[in-house]
Amino acid sequence: MHAALRRHPARFIPVLTAAAGLLTACGGGAGAGASKADTPAAKVTVTPAAGSKSAKLGAPISIRAAGGKLTSVEVKDDKGGTVGGHLAGDGTSWTSDGKVRPQTTYTVKTRAKSTEGKESAATSVFTTEQADKVNKLTNTPGGGQHVGTGMPVSILFDNPVAKDRRAEIEKALKVTSQPKVEGAWGWVKDWSGKDRIDWRPKDYWPAGTKVSVQGALSGINSGAQGGWFARDYNFGFSVGADHKAVIDVPSHTLTMYENGKNVGSISGSAGSPQDPTRGGVHTVRSKNAAETMDSATIGHGDEWMLDSKWVTHLTASGTFLHSAPWNKSIGVVNNSHGCFGMTTADAKKVYDFLTVGSTVEVKGTSNPNKTDVGNGLEVWQESWSQWQQRSALK
Repeated sequence: MHAALRRHPARFIPVLTAAAGLLTACGGGAGAGASKADTPAAKVTVTPAAGSKSAKLGAPISIRAAGGKLTSVEVKDDKGGTVGGHLAGDGTSWTSDGKVRPQTTYTVKTRAKSTEGKESAATSVFTTEQADKVNKLTNTPGGGQHVGTGMPVSILFDNPVAKDRRAEIEKALKVTSQPKVEGAWGWVKDWSGKDRIDWRPKDYWPAGTKVSVQGALSGINSGAQGGWFARDYNFGFSVGADHKAVIDVPSHTLTMYENGKNVGSISGSAGSPQDPTRGGVHTVRSKNAAETMDSATIGHGDEWMLDSKWVTHLTASGTFLHSAPWNKSIGVVNNSHGCFGMTTADAKKVYDFLTVGSTVEVKGTSNPNKTDVGNGLEVWQESWSQWQQRSALK
C-alpha cells in the first residue's frame, strides 16, 4: 500500500554575503551557516530486518521512523502484489494489515522527512522462512456460483485447526453482502472428519443478494498439526430466486414453493418405518443427472445397486431426492431407505426447480434423530441462538 503524508514547503537557507561571513567569524556564531546536508536524516527501521533470508513467521511488517516522520511507504511481494497497511496518526510508524506469509520475498520502499526537514529514501528487502506445514482450504460455494437462499458459506480445512487458534482465524474471515444481512461463523466437524467453519445468515438470504467473502489468512498459524496459511482467500457468489420444497411424509408429497407461493406438488415415497427420512430443514449440497445407488454407502451391505436419474443430494450420509423407477408404490407407501423417491419425470422437475443452496424441509417423519450440522450443509438444523454458540468469539 502506498501511504503518503502531505509534504511541507521546503525551507531554503539564504546565501551568505562576504560581510555576513565576516560577522559570523567575529561574532563566534558557530553553526549559523550549516546546511541541510549537515543535518541528520530520520532513521527508518524495517522489521523483519533488511537482508534477512529466513525471517520468522507470525508477525506483521513493521516500519518506524525515529527523528522524523514517514511520508510514503510501498511494500510489494515477489509476485508483484501490493501489501496493505496503515500509517499511524503521528506518521512515525506503519504496520501491514496482515502477517508475513511463508517463503516470500518482500521489497519495502520508504520515504521520510526528519524533524529538521531533511528528506530521505530507502529500500529494504527480506525473505521469510519456509513453513514446515501449510494449511489450505476449500470454499463452498465456489467463486461466481449462483445458489439458493439457504446456502451457507462453508470453509473446509485440509489440516486440523487447533482450538486455541480458531478465534484468530475467525477474526480474519469476513462476509459482506448487498443488501446487508446479519449472520455468524460457527465451527463444525465435517462428515469427512475434517475441521470446517461455516457462516450462515440469521434468516434465509433475500433473493438477488450479492455476497463477498474475504479471508485475510496468510501468515496465520493454524496449529502444530495444521500449519501456516500461505495466502489470502477472496471469493464471491450470488443468490438466485427463492425456491424451497417441503416434504410431508404422511401424505407422500413434495410441494415446491417460489417466493412463498405454492407452484406444484408431486407424489413420492419417503423412508420406511425402519429407515425413516431425516427431518428438519436440509440444504441442497449437490446434484447429479445420473447416479448409481449403492447400498454399501449407507450401511446396507450389498443389498442393492440401482441406477437412478435426477439425483438431488441433501445429507452427506445419503438422504437424496431421486427417481425410483423400480418402486411400484410411489405416492402410496413410504418404503425407501431414507430417500424420497419419485417417478423419473417428477424427479426431473424437482432437480430443475431446486438449486444448490435451496432448502428442503421434511415434516411428519418418525425419525427422532437430529442431523448433525457437518452431515452436509445442515446449518438450518439449529436455531439461531444454538448456531451462535459455535463461534470461537462467543
